[in-house]
Amino acid sequence: MSAKYETQGTVAVITLDNPPVNGLGHATRVAVAEGVEKANGDPAITAIVITGGGKAFSGGADIREFGSPKAIAEPNLLSLIKVLEASRKPIVAAINGVCMGGGLELALGCHFRVASPGVAVALPEVKIGLIPGAGGTQRLPRVLGVETALNVIVSGEPVKSELLAAVPGQKLFDQIIATDLLSAAVAFAAVKGSEYASKPETLPLVRNLKVSHPNPDAYFGFARNMVKGMAKNFPAPAKCVDAVEVALKRKFDDGMVYERETFMALMLTPECKALRHAFLGERAASKIPDVPEDTPQRKIEKVAVIGAGTMGGGISMNFLNAGIPVTILETRQEALDRGVATIRKNYEAQVKKGKLKADKYEQRMALLGTTLNYADIAQADLVIEAVFEEMGVKEAVFKTLDEVMKPGAILASNTSTLDVDKIASFTQRPQDVVGLHFFSPANVMKLLEVVRGKATAKDVLATVMAIAKKIKKTAVVSGVCDGFIGNRMIEQYSRQAGFLLEEGCTPEQVDKAVEKFGFAMGPFRMGDLAGNDIGWAIRKRRYVEKPGMRYSKTADLLCEMGRYGQKTQAGWYDYVAGKRDAIPSPVVVRMIEDHRKTLGVTPRKIGDDEIVHRLVYALVNEGAKIVEEGIASKASDIDMVYLTGYGFPLHRGGPMCYADTQGLFNVVQTMKKFAANPLDDVSFWQPAPLLARLAAEGKSFT
Repeated sequence: MSAKYETQGTVAVITLDNPPVNGLGHATRVAVAEGVEKANGDPAITAIVITGGGKAFSGGADIREFGSPKAIAEPNLLSLIKVLEASRKPIVAAINGVCMGGGLELALGCHFRVASPGVAVALPEVKIGLIPGAGGTQRLPRVLGVETALNVIVSGEPVKSELLAAVPGQKLFDQIIATDLLSAAVAFAAVKGSEYASKPETLPLVRNLKVSHPNPDAYFGFARNMVKGMAKNFPAPAKCVDAVEVALKRKFDDGMVYERETFMALMLTPECKALRHAFLGERAASKIPDVPEDTPQRKIEKVAVIGAGTMGGGISMNFLNAGIPVTILETRQEALDRGVATIRKNYEAQVKKGKLKADKYEQRMALLGTTLNYADIAQADLVIEAVFEEMGVKEAVFKTLDEVMKPGAILASNTSTLDVDKIASFTQRPQDVVGLHFFSPANVMKLLEVVRGKATAKDVLATVMAIAKKIKKTAVVSGVCDGFIGNRMIEQYSRQAGFLLEEGCTPEQVDKAVEKFGFAMGPFRMGDLAGNDIGWAIRKRRYVEKPGMRYSKTADLLCEMGRYGQKTQAGWYDYVAGKRDAIPSPVVVRMIEDHRKTLGVTPRKIGDDEIVHRLVYALVNEGAKIVEEGIASKASDIDMVYLTGYGFPLHRGGPMCYADTQGLFNVVQTMKKFAANPLDDVSFWQPAPLLARLAAEGKSFT
């Protein structure tokens, strides 16, 4: 069983026991229902306390049961709450640590609620494209009022228990208990047991409370406008508003029917499927198939970063933010001074915006050290190089690190494309070498590609995955290949973008089409931001290594004009100093038109649908190759890379999830159509073996 039953005097105590967050899985629901029935059948028991074992009351649904028959097996959560409401003996929820989703709905089904201060209270269903489905939209307004309840439901964000207890007129908590919660809850329950012993039919139920608002039509109109502006690609937030309005305007039972019907309808939407896929994918990314969860980890108490440039400074800030001391090493004092000044400037900007308290800023800066001498970082537990992306430079750094670093130190490279196995070969300890590819700006971007070399030790992988979580990164493991997962795929995306220019598009048209699809930024604006010279350097290498690989020459012509992007105030677009606004460039349009003439190409009109699917399916096909080669262990890892590092629209779930929603058979058919285009590259659209096989079998990636 995953709930324990015991008695303390005349009070039965049911303790949820389903680690790590007491998810309300089927076994837990059964155990709670049986506990309530047992207590009601025992004449020596006068009241019941339900609490959570460990550090949580309940985090809600058990994600391990998502999509399985157990998730809806009886008693489901709605049935369990009816059992609680029907109890002839008062039930007190003693809420500790975390009370979210179904956990909060369970508590709202109890007759009374007491809580510790600092409990994180939330209804986060909106974050996976749903509304609460077990009475949350109907009961919470009855205990917190319409406006506070709607804010909690629409945001999905946790709110501390003491803040909610301070809401005027609230009936969510009967007491906030700063001492021993369980002892106080048992004493409280014993009193209520005596009080209601002769009149159990008068036990208070949240469902019977009245809900009102002085000006409901105006308020809900305002709420809908706010939600529309904030969540245009997601239907769930607007449905939350509708459900809370129903709580106000209809009978409770009618509201419950409306909530459940809305919940089930949302469950079938592509947006909900995408959000659930992302939710589960982020958790799955942290699991490495051949690295057990109990693998011992190395201690990381001191970190060193080689290089004080943009990447080095950003990487350092991640560790400073987590309270881990960092020493930055550079070859010149002026480079160190410039790097530290940039870190200070970044923190000062946060202080100015009210995002960081001044004392926290000082604490973080106090953890930062600098040096020009490798001997000063010898005792660091983890060292990350963030130097120029050239193998000769990496070789010099790693040979030096191999000489000076203590045994057992993890040696990490921030390389974005280079061979981590080659880098490891520069040392006598390849088992300690790993790639940690941060994305720029490193102190902001969530993604961290963890590149596993052929010799990388399992405890090194376990350690860096844990430290990634500590610095609040989404870590995805990649094998060694050119560009790893993200950059290997983006190269194919960029190749197609170039072919579209040759066939008739402008950079602005391509960018607008994919941004309308939901990308944060189109390929040409992205190139200008990153620096077009970076892609140019890669293409020059490709021309030597893979002479048969075809590229549009437009990007090379652009770079030959010195138009590297925002840093030169000229790229695919023109820029005004101090601003990031992309202004369409007549010079670039003319260059593209002239290039078409040299190719003898008559431009054609290309629709947004073709633009989007040529770019997205380019990602999908390369992603399928990456999974088949074992570079990524699962398709959801690829989606996590693109959702957290490349601005792929969250409501579409990532390229592999999006392909699944379109149907892989349809994806392959569309690719065949693209292959028939005489101006495109026929070999480019040859379906990857994994894609072709899954499509033929009627299966999906995720």
